[in-house]
Amino acid sequence: MTPNIAAIVPMRHDSERVRGKNYRELGGRPLYHHIVSALLDVPAISQVVIDTDSPLITEDAGRHFPSVVVVDRPEELRGGEVPMNNVLLHDIDVITADVFVQTHSTNPFLRSGTITRALEAFTDATTGYDSLFTVTPLYTRLWTADAEPLNHDPNVLLRTQELPPVYEENSCLYVFYPEILRRRGNRIGARPLMFPLDPLEAWDVDDEADWTIATTLISDQDPSRD
Repeated sequence: MTPNIAAIVPMRHDSERVRGKNYRELGGRPLYHHIVSALLDVPAISQVVIDTDSPLITEDAGRHFPSVVVVDRPEELRGGEVPMNNVLLHDIDVITADVFVQTHSTNPFLRSGTITRALEAFTDATTGYDSLFTVTPLYTRLWTADAEPLNHDPNVLLRTQELPPVYEENSCLYVFYPEILRRRGNRIGARPLMFPLDPLEAWDVDDEADWTIATTLISDQDPSRD
């Protein structure tokens, strides 16, 4: 049976490092439009949900994305210090779905084709995964603060491309069952699938330097890619 999949995009009205970034224009349209458009283009997703405390985003989404459900974030969940898992726990009580996808408005280069492939990998009944999160493979020499090597032998100077990769959780995409979040209080379960992304597709707009680079990336983007 085909699962009912809902995608959630949490976004606050205010941002600490990039003022108003969620609705600031990138490539001629508000930042959040990029990820919402990508989600709407994924055939497997039944419902796209915006969780927000922003009247501006609520009004704009109603005009540009009439099929998207907007969930008003409760006052007690609006602080910047509130963990994302707490926000999602509220959302899965409001929205009914078999599987949830969570993305961020700050990942404007995440493509619908990539989201589709991640969902196909996760929902394959033979895998037994209980969650999925995207990662960026790192081929670099890593050290602890005490100058202890983490992923390499300093006495064997391999080329970086020959090192075994380590993986950065890039916060682009999460897929999980609601019961996993309720039971563990975490969107990542006990048997997660790590899904690698190209570093450019995983680009996250977190500060002004990230925004500057994003404007360059979007001007170079090939519109024929999915």
